[in-house]
Amino acid sequence: MKSLISEIGALSAIEYFGRVVSVQGLLVEVAGPLQVMSIGSRVDVQARGGRCVPCEVVGFRGERALCLPFADLDGVHMGCKAIVGEDETRVHPSQAWLGRVVNAMGEPIDGKGPIFGGPSSYSLRNSPPPAHQRARVGGPIDLGVRALNAFITCCKGQRLGIFAGSGVGKSVLFSMLARNTQCDVSVIGLIGERGREVQEFIEDDLGEVGLARSVVVVSTSNEPALMRRQAAHLTLTLSEYFRDLGQDVLCLMDSVTRFAMAQREIGLSGGEPPTSKGYTPTVFAELPKLLERAGPGAGSGTITGLFTVLVEGDDHNEPISDAVRGILDGHVVMDRQIAERGRFPAINVLKSISRTMPRCVEPEDHVVVQRARQLLSTYDDMEELIRLGAYRRGSDAGVDEAIHFNPVLEDFLAQGRDERTSLGEGYAWLARILNPDVELVDESEE
Repeated sequence: MKSLISEIGALSAIEYFGRVVSVQGLLVEVAGPLQVMSIGSRVDVQARGGRCVPCEVVGFRGERALCLPFADLDGVHMGCKAIVGEDETRVHPSQAWLGRVVNAMGEPIDGKGPIFGGPSSYSLRNSPPPAHQRARVGGPIDLGVRALNAFITCCKGQRLGIFAGSGVGKSVLFSMLARNTQCDVSVIGLIGERGREVQEFIEDDLGEVGLARSVVVVSTSNEPALMRRQAAHLTLTLSEYFRDLGQDVLCLMDSVTRFAMAQREIGLSGGEPPTSKGYTPTVFAELPKLLERAGPGAGSGTITGLFTVLVEGDDHNEPISDAVRGILDGHVVMDRQIAERGRFPAINVLKSISRTMPRCVEPEDHVVVQRARQLLSTYDDMEELIRLGAYRRGSDAGVDEAIHFNPVLEDFLAQGRDERTSLGEGYAWLARILNPDVELVDESEE
């Protein structure tokens, strides 16, 4: 009732409307009361047959508002009535959202009935908390994937990017993180996802137990650009709600690249000039606004953000990858060559980094990890010569040691889809590999 009362109180006593004067592709031009419209305002176009097409104002040209639709434009014609709605889209999250699957508008699509909202409303376009009010990142978070836990340790409130080309195993790693990460609540955004994979992810990867503590926001690749962009904003909004309750939230988004592509479509439709690889300037302005919303809040709650980035043409320096890498607190690089030789997850630990790791790892564990990195790096430098048989054992003690340890380190980095290794188990396992004569006690068994 509180949610309903607040929505009623926000209703305007006056209805403003305009008329559709032009439709070009997906761009709808509306003439009318421009003084009550602003960027982001909602406009509902009344099409033939009583169909309502929700749109959003994305720009202005002369005496007209430029709008993009959230749905198909079938039935929209010249002179259609365009009712001006609220200035910004808001949602009323509550605990009832847990275990549900919603679309970009916050509407349930899982067939389980309506979702009851809470008394507080949240804007989909919230600003990140002020830097001077944010808490520092917390202790290490257990992701359940030993390659990440050991070599790219992530902290509570950190933002980590997973960079991979198509077909390298990004979706499988994403599902392992969704199922295995220790957190209070998971908010999962599937942005521009294949429709076939949504049900598989919910039923096979999350399962009933995982879904019970999660909210899944879905916008498939066939939906308009506004829906894909709004799904990303809704994912962060729901994460902020649970963070404000003092909970440790895991925010998973697949993928930031499709959010950027949606913003590119919107910018080009509004007349923005294309820049690098056709991406418009607003793409690079919107990315930090979205990603900075993750992280620690002013209170005890945190949002740990894991964002996948689809690298086009395996070029890790393409515009979106380069921009996102500069915003986040670390990056995980998935390598096609590693995937081709059959080691999954295909994480290249030498090219991956967690910027918060040195401060959250015990000194003795840090020494072990650094030694393992050194061995992997030495083998990587000499790999071509070793494969060709051009290296003779005994020529260099450091290379001989790297060759000796490489098979067991590769076994450590490989992990099955249904396996889980805790943070303490991973460090202990790695220490046993490098110091086989030392008996170590697994912290998780104490």
